[in-house]
Amino acid sequence: MSEISNGSMTRKGPGMMGETISRSEERMRRHRRIGHIPWLAYLFVALILITFIFPMLFLLNTALKNNTEFISNPVGVVTSLNWGNFSEAWQKGSFGAYFLNTVIYTVCGAGFGTLIALFMGFPVARGYIRGAKFWNLLFTLVLFLPNALMTQFQLLLRLHLYNTQLGYILMVAVGVGIGPLLFSGFVTSLPRDLDEAAAIDGVGYWTYLFKFVVPLAKPALATVFILQAVWIWNEIILATVLFSDQSKFPISAGLFAFKGTYSNNWPLLAAATLIVAAPLVLGYIFIQRYLVNGVLGAVKG
Repeated sequence: MSEISNGSMTRKGPGMMGETISRSEERMRRHRRIGHIPWLAYLFVALILITFIFPMLFLLNTALKNNTEFISNPVGVVTSLNWGNFSEAWQKGSFGAYFLNTVIYTVCGAGFGTLIALFMGFPVARGYIRGAKFWNLLFTLVLFLPNALMTQFQLLLRLHLYNTQLGYILMVAVGVGIGPLLFSGFVTSLPRDLDEAAAIDGVGYWTYLFKFVVPLAKPALATVFILQAVWIWNEIILATVLFSDQSKFPISAGLFAFKGTYSNNWPLLAAATLIVAAPLVLGYIFIQRYLVNGVLGAVKG
């Protein structure tokens, strides 16, 4: 059997024809199997969304009830929206002062921690310091080590930084050990030709680091900053150990103190919890692409 295609003749025997048909059937069966995957993926994503969104919706439903309605029907859908719980919780819990403290701790601590990741991750990834493999191993081990609270407490006490905002910022800045590891993984994806070209042109180390590496590594630096900021915003253990003055508490410790006072008023407590969680939820919606890009870049490296 012959077949003319574009002016050329190709011959196919019976065996080749059967083989072609079998391959076509196999391809069709494969497409049929693949066609079912998106529905399973959508189902899986829906289950994940329900798992994470349902507690937030339940918390919001509780926060919009008054105390009498909550006692009579704790799990029922709210019938009369009571938005005043949020303003009442904000005023009674003094969350304004706690919120300002937390913004200062988060911005300063996450910024300082990102600089540490930059200064440590780049030379380790490039092998510009001795024992680069040891430092990479140390970055990994730090993730599994417990927090040395007593050591940090004694250190700040001897440095006369106990119960000070500066001491707390220094402690939370070095609290996330994944920063140097993540940034060093991203740096390995940057071409070494840039280093060599900059060295030939006489560019200094710090000039090269801030004018060349930082613009290229913005996704990784943003990811390190975000991870550090989320941890500092939710941190409570260090705050209760390193602060004796409640006016210096972050918002998470303020929520804990609020719970001790209004533990019997669940709608008010739910409103306070949403006040604490709302900045992180809203912030993640706008910065999630930086987090994904930075993590993917580090994984590729």
